[in-house]
Amino acid sequence: MRPTDYFDAAAAAHPERDCLVHGGRRWSYGAVRDISRRIATRLNQRGLTAGAHGAVLAPNDALGFTCTLGLMRAGLVWVPLNPRDAAPMSAVLLDTLDVDVLFVHSSLSAVVDLARTAAPRVREIVVFDTALEAWLGDTAADEVPVPDDPEALAALFATSGTTGTPRGVMHSNRSFAGFIDGLPQVLPHDVPPVYLATAPLTHVGGRACFPVLAQGGTIVVLEKPDPQTVLRALAEHAVTFTFLPPTALYSLLEQPNLADFSFPALRYLSYGSAPMRLDMLKRAIEVLGPVLSQGYGQTEAPMLITTLSPQEHLVGDRLAPDQRLSSVGRPTPVCDLAILDDDGTRLPAGHVGEICIRGGFVMEGYYKDPEGTAEVSKFGWHHTGDLGQVDQDGYVHLVDRKKDMIISGGFNVYAAEVERVISMDPAVADVVVIGVPDERWGEAVKAVVTTRPGATVDEKSLIARCKRDLGSVKAPKTVEVWEEVPRNGSGKILKREVRQRYWPSAGRAAQR
Repeated sequence: MRPTDYFDAAAAAHPERDCLVHGGRRWSYGAVRDISRRIATRLNQRGLTAGAHGAVLAPNDALGFTCTLGLMRAGLVWVPLNPRDAAPMSAVLLDTLDVDVLFVHSSLSAVVDLARTAAPRVREIVVFDTALEAWLGDTAADEVPVPDDPEALAALFATSGTTGTPRGVMHSNRSFAGFIDGLPQVLPHDVPPVYLATAPLTHVGGRACFPVLAQGGTIVVLEKPDPQTVLRALAEHAVTFTFLPPTALYSLLEQPNLADFSFPALRYLSYGSAPMRLDMLKRAIEVLGPVLSQGYGQTEAPMLITTLSPQEHLVGDRLAPDQRLSSVGRPTPVCDLAILDDDGTRLPAGHVGEICIRGGFVMEGYYKDPEGTAEVSKFGWHHTGDLGQVDQDGYVHLVDRKKDMIISGGFNVYAAEVERVISMDPAVADVVVIGVPDERWGEAVKAVVTTRPGATVDEKSLIARCKRDLGSVKAPKTVEVWEEVPRNGSGKILKREVRQRYWPSAGRAAQR
């Protein structure tokens, strides 16, 4: 099945049900179906047919998401672009990912001029929030016949680029369907879900919309995750499911009027994309109830690698032990997971190796990069690039990114392990741990931190905490306080750029 086939089944069953809610407006399933059909028909009239690439560049917007459905309905490959990226980066991606048509929000018009020169393949640009109806004209809402080819590309997602130039991740109709079918198994609903889309629709927040639509649910679109707006929306729309990165969840918990809101309909507040502080996780469960659900995934295999369900956050009526809460959960029913060494040998419980997976939701490969695809597909498994281990109870623990491991004095030091300890200091806002050149140790562990407003970090105390919790080998030799750390358009810290300040451009930093 194609992604739009799932939507069409729900639209046929419930055409009058609310499909999208945004900014006080509501669109029924029937209305969204008709607009997306008109978009698909018009694309075909303009010579843009199955196999062409269509990008959407917009903040969270209901009409922008409808354009996505229109592209996919016409058989085009959806290329979501991050509205937080600088205009030159968006133009590079338009060119690199061979985009033919661009639907863009007027607030991001700076990309349009760049696209005309930097991405000459783009031959159709539609400013959808101001000119969509003019572009559609009198186009009828007819169905567009497209072959149901499970291997045809459905979407092309750009990786975050934290380790270099972003790559295109290819998801076919088959792998997209694997995700649509898999998510309801992990987050089951006995009523049509109401999903609050606060995270960018260009990332996991957008992909989560498709299984919601397949279940006849409603998507409430928020342009920004302003904490007060999120709290009101959760209550007013009887939201059953939402996804928040840890920093956004922290902001909710810090709201002075949080106790004024109640969320009786909320079943799943899913968190992920970054490590969660245990103290804040425990507070969230105490305040919001047993609704926290963790999902681990990546662009190549979204959300469904492991999950820690709301029930698994507890043992009886008490919080689960820290050992479980600090995990990313257990493999989902749709994921086969193994810990492999560099030779492809499966490692037993308790041993650290690379997390490797198989499943119908895993990507087809990297766009125009057969070497890169082969590298992550060795031994018949998809290699995530994450180091981890599985404990005796089957819970998976992330240790580090494979490329971020530090070798100091012949010992392996996992940067993420050190970062978790430092992040527990209430004065620390961000932390990046890297290896830096050292004549004695080869690499010395260094921590770069930023502070919370009004707070002061004691470097010696941070080092002492790490020595106490991790031992002297893993403790940073030095700590630096920066005003800010570099981030990409998705908000992820660019560890590569931090590392480049200490390594020659031709050295280890450049290799990562």
